[in-house]
Amino acid sequence: MQGRLGHRAEAQKALDQLAAASRQGYAPALYFAMVYTGLGDKDHACEWLDKAYEERFVRLAYFRQEQVWDALRDDPRYAKFLKRVGFPEP
Repeated sequence: MQGRLGHRAEAQKALDQLAAASRQGYAPALYFAMVYTGLGDKDHACEWLDKAYEERFVRLAYFRQEQVWDALRDDPRYAKFLKRVGFPEP
């Protein structure tokens, strides 16, 4: 969210912290996708969403309701991802 608020340096810091956490253990791919979405980087956001799907991250069950993904809703990959996760078409 920091990136969408214009706090790009803080968003980059969050990515750095996630990367450090992943080197020491586990950092959910969905969190990377959130930061990249906030930065407006749809390509990286979608890559990390695919990784979150592969992880079977439980929070994906709430994917359609979370406003953090609003920036992706007009991207064709968003609809494809919803279908992949198993959400019914609107």
